[in-house]
Amino acid sequence: MPQPVRPGTLELLALKAISLGSAHGFTVMERIQRGSRDVLQVEQGALYPALHRLEAQGLIAPEWGTSENNRRAKFYVLTAAGKRRLSADLRNWRELSQAMQSLLDATTAEFGA
Repeated sequence: MPQPVRPGTLELLALKAISLGSAHGFTVMERIQRGSRDVLQVEQGALYPALHRLEAQGLIAPEWGTSENNRRAKFYVLTAAGKRRLSADLRNWRELSQAMQSLLDATTAEFGA
């Protein structure tokens, strides 16, 4: 069942999707959905403001090109700052998810209860 993207994760997911290659907004949404095996869904109303924030922060840069529909489209690429941010955010996310998994897998024996 599709789930909305959790607050605070959209920028990380967008950076990761763009790191896979130049992408316009629809492709970013598609990569997030397909990459999550159709578990995560991103609404356009959330994605485009996130892309504008990432662009304003200098983490992605626009390039104009032609979409697969033969329409003029804004494609995004990661900047050097975006690559550094993605790397740091991935490290932090992995650490957090491992800590969460450890707690969720914990048994009463481990806590002396």
